[in-house]
Parts: sequence; C-alpha cells; structure tokens
Amino acid sequence: MRTRSRALLADVLRPHRGRLGGAVALLLTQNAAAMSGPYLVMLGIDRAIEPLQAGRSGPLVAVAVAFAAATAIEYAARRGFLSLSAHIGQAVLLDLRQRVYAHFLRLPVAFHERYTSGRMISRLTSDIDSISELAGGGVEGLVMAVLTIVSVAGILLWLDLPLAAVTLLAFPLLFWLSRWFARASAAAYRRTREAMALVIVHFVESMRGIRAVQTYRREPRNQEIFSAVSDDYRLASRHAFRLIATYSPGIKLIGNVTVAAVLCYGGARVLDGHIEVGVLAAFLLYLRRFFEPMQELSQFYNSLQSATAALEKLAGVLDERPEVAEPARPVPLPRRTAAGTVGGAVGGTPSTGGGTGGAIGGTGGTVGGVGAVDGGVGAAVEFRGVSFGYRAETPILTGLDLTIPAGQTVALIGPTGAGKSTVAKLLARFYDPVTGTVTLDGVDLRQVADAELRRAVVLVTQETHLFGGTVAENIRFGRPDADDAAVQAAARAIGAHDFIAALPDGYATEVRRRGGRLSAGQRQLVAFARAFLADPAVLILDEATSSLDVPTERLVQQALGTILRDRTAVVIAHRLSTVENADRVLVLDGGRIVEDGPPAKLIAAGGRYAALHHQWRDSLT
Repeated sequence: MRTRSRALLADVLRPHRGRLGGAVALLLTQNAAAMSGPYLVMLGIDRAIEPLQAGRSGPLVAVAVAFAAATAIEYAARRGFLSLSAHIGQAVLLDLRQRVYAHFLRLPVAFHERYTSGRMISRLTSDIDSISELAGGGVEGLVMAVLTIVSVAGILLWLDLPLAAVTLLAFPLLFWLSRWFARASAAAYRRTREAMALVIVHFVESMRGIRAVQTYRREPRNQEIFSAVSDDYRLASRHAFRLIATYSPGIKLIGNVTVAAVLCYGGARVLDGHIEVGVLAAFLLYLRRFFEPMQELSQFYNSLQSATAALEKLAGVLDERPEVAEPARPVPLPRRTAAGTVGGAVGGTPSTGGGTGGAIGGTGGTVGGVGAVDGGVGAAVEFRGVSFGYRAETPILTGLDLTIPAGQTVALIGPTGAGKSTVAKLLARFYDPVTGTVTLDGVDLRQVADAELRRAVVLVTQETHLFGGTVAENIRFGRPDADDAAVQAAARAIGAHDFIAALPDGYATEVRRRGGRLSAGQRQLVAFARAFLADPAVLILDEATSSLDVPTERLVQQALGTILRDRTAVVIAHRLSTVENADRVLVLDGGRIVEDGPPAKLIAAGGRYAALHHQWRDSLT
C-alpha cells in the first residue's frame, strides 16, 4: 500500500480508535480460545485416558468442560467482533463516500472538464464496493490468519523442537511462493481495477450520448469498443484468478507434504518414547491450522489487493487540489446600500470605447431608482491586464483590460475562439487568470469567499441542466429558502408561468431526468426563472437563448429587460436580437477588444459589428 493510501486509511480510521481497540481485544480472545482446542485434545489423550481406564472420569470431564467453555468463548468473541467490525466498516465507508462526493463538488470546472463522469462513477461505486468487500469479512479473515500463523508457530516450537525443525524446512518454499504471489497479484489487481473503470466510463458515456449514438447509427462501433474494453477486463480478471489457482494449490501441496513428513518423523519419536501420542496429535492438529489460513490468504489477498488498488485511486482523487483555491482570509464584497450613489458612479464612468458615459449615466439613474434586493444596482466588474490559456494551449486572452460599471449590460460578440466564453468563465471564477486580476466592486475574485461569489455572480448557459424533482424545486435551486409565491413571481417575471401552469401538475410537475419532460426552450425559461430568483449582482448569459425557437425567443427577449434590470449583465450571443438590449457591445477577436461602444454608435461607425448586424438583418428577410 502506498504512502497516500496508508495516510487516507489512517485518517478515516482515526475517529474509531476506541472501537478498533475493542475489536482487537475480541480477536485476541477468539484466537486464544481457538488455540486452546488442540492443547485440550493433547491433555485428554495423555492425561485423561489412563484415569478413565481406572474408573476415574473426572479428568476427562474437566477436559470436556474446558473444551466446551473455549468453544463458547470463541463463539461469543467472534460474534462480538463481527458486529463491532461491521459498525466500524460501514462508518468508514460512509465517511469515504461522503469525502469523495464532497471533494468532487468542490473541485473546479477545469477538473470536471478533463475527468470523465464515468471515472467519477467508478470511484464512488466499484472502488467503494471493493473496500466494502474487504471490510465485510476480509479484514477479519486476514487478521485471524496472521494471528493463527504466529500463534501456531510459537506453540509448535514449544511443543517439540525437533518436529518444529522439520516444519521449518517448508518455510523457504512458503516465503518464496507468498512473495511471488504478493508482487504478481498487486500488479494484476491494479490492472483489473483500471480495466473495470474503462468499462464503466464507456458505458456511461454511451448512455449519456444515446441520442447521438442512435442518430448516427453508431451502435455497432460502440459495441465494438465496449466488447474490447470488456474483453480486456476479462483477461485481467482471468490473469488474477490464474495467480490464485497457482498459489492456493501450491500452499496446500507444501502443507500436505509437511504433514506427511511430521507424521513419519513424529511416529518414529513416539515409538522411541521421546514424545507422547497426545503431543504428536496436538502437533498435527496445530500444523493443519498453520497451513489452512495460508490457503485462505490467497482469497483474502484477492480482496486486499482489489481494495488497496481502489483506495489508491480514491486517495489520488482526494489529493487533487482545486486550481481555484478558496481564499485563506476572504474579503467581503461591499454591500451596496445607496442606489443613487451607484447610479452616479455609473454615469461618471466612461466606456473603453469612449462616448458612452452619458448613456450609461441615464441607465444608472433609472436603475438606481428601482433598487436591488440590497438596494443597489449590481456590481462593477474590471479585468486588469488579464491573460489566460487552457493549460499548455495558446493563450486565449492576452493583456485584456475591461471595465464594466455597475448596472450596465454588456454584450460580447465575435468569432468562435475569440475568448467570449473564457471571459465568462473567468468572471464566474471557474478559472483564475494566468496574469492580471478580475475584480468585483474593486475586490479581487481570488479574495472572495466561494459562497459569496456564487451569490453575487450567476452564469446561465445554453446547456441548461435541470435536476430530478419538480419545476418549483428546480426554480428554487437558485434560492432554496424561497417560498412558493416567490417562485411563481420569478416565473411570471420572465414569462414562464403560462407554460408551467399548463403542465399536468403545474409547478409540482416532475421534470424527470435532466428535464426530459420539458422542451429545450422550456428548460431554458426555467433556468432564467432560477437565475431571476437568485437575484445576483452580476448575471452572465452565455449563448443562453441560442436553443430557443423564434416564438420562445421573442418571449424571452421581452423578459430580458426584467431579468437584466438592477444588475450588471454580460451577454454572450451569436443571435444579435439579444444584443439589442445591451447598453454596450464589445467585439472580441484573438482575445482582444477590437470594438467597444453602444450598439447604435457601432452600427453608424461601419465596423465589424455593423457588418455582423447587416448580415443578421438580411437573414431575417
């Protein structure tokens, strides 16, 4: 077991140290009671038979009573241990499962974009199951086997040294065979776990993309891939069982040969009068107990190696450090309590393109009069010298400078790969910039507590995810403490109430898995209602209307004014109908801002945005 696996195991066992001590005591008691059996047989043969022949049954009765008592103690200790170990094992598994799940939730989007869902499912299912198998009986078997081997070895040396010396001749073979099996099986079971993970990964990915699989008639190809990974899993498992098929019979063969040698040599010593018959009988009984657990070790070692490999993978996941770290000393965002002050600040902040300050000032004043939940009009956003690239890829953004005053709606447009979605991900702090800073009301996002940042900034994407549950529960996802009236008010505000009310159970209608009961447009409207109810200071819409049909898009356009009011908004869209609601348009290309200004001004300037706008108008006619 590697260092990090041992560290993880020690950590999850630490809260159960008291119970573990009790379990060890019960195991020692069980082992002592079990070890007394052959010794009592020896006493019965050598000390109780002769008095019985003389008509005195007392010694034999005493031996029988002692044997019965040892059996009862062994039963009680074993039952207590199994009950206690089951309690400890299930508590450890629960802790592990919750740790891994919570860690997956904390890891950033960057991790989930490279770590497939199938591998995550494998960690939480098959890997936990492997540890469960070991905790369910493997640990007890392993510990008892080791205790038995150590105890029997000591007793054999105590009973008769010459016979023990004959037994020791088998030890080099046992050591070599066990060492070979340990090394070979460790590699074999690691390969088995990896092969099983690939089976789960391919299955999950195929089922998640079942529509594409069936649409493009990829069933034969996916079946070929699944058959290949399944066959690799079969071969890995077969290799592991072949190792057991060699080790277990090998131990049995060595044991039988050793017993035969001890029987021949011990019989000769009995005939010579050097030892008693009872000693030889006890020695043979102990010897059988010495080799039996070694045969069982092959089965236990199977579970141990599988669990060790699983524990190593879980430790690897828990060792993943979030690339977007929680600040050690979070800086709170300023609470915006003076709407008029914010409106004035907006009015006095010119845009990067110039000539926008007055227009923004008018918007700021209007919003300032309405007021948000905290009495403000969103939050000011600033990118200062921001450069960013995904891992080793070519930088997407290079030295980006951008100021978005509080309460302003900014539309980002540009060709694919220009950096629009990257700006959104940095603002939502799914990633941190390589250089430069992104601030919210003057506070670096790296200094803002994650919980506060998620309340302040909400991202709505094209790929809306609805969770299993009712429509109301999915809308309430943005604010769990909201009552039914608030949920319905949010739906009415964005124009989703009518279609929700027409559903079989209204707001109590189950949306089914991933919102499959609703159309793409309806799912997006629910997502808008969710964002509206969350009432963030900054709202990011990343292609959020691209999946809507024309009637639904018109409905959403009417609601956008309500959604964007009293907050800062960043809108990323290819459909320029969404851009018309913006106070300001930024045209990005190659990670840089090439045009900046109000939509009307950019159209009049005849630049890139004007060309895109004319193409869009032509497409409508």
